[in-house]
Amino acid sequence: MSERIRYELLLTGLSLVMGGWLMIVYDSLRLLRLLIHHNSLFMGMEDFFYWIYAAVMTFLLLFYENSGIVRAYIIACVFFGMIFYDKIISRNVFQLLKKLKKWYKIKR
Repeated sequence: MSERIRYELLLTGLSLVMGGWLMIVYDSLRLLRLLIHHNSLFMGMEDFFYWIYAAVMTFLLLFYENSGIVRAYIIACVFFGMIFYDKIISRNVFQLLKKLKKWYKIKR
């Protein structure tokens, strides 16, 4: 396998991992919202800063790993990694948390 193909595969893998990482960060926000009541203004601010963080992290991935060249498949892989994490891991974790709801106190 050529070095260029290995590099593209590595970049694709890093993009998928970045998408998973971004969803881990967002799940942390969701968990915080379950434990501490937030009004809609504060949740909007959290989401705004989260998406700025997501954009900066994706830009840094493109900048450092691909010399700043924007490639649609890299961005698509970040979104695919987010969707994969959300559908497979996140839903199962939050279903488990809902089942264990009686063991912890949610402030409302």
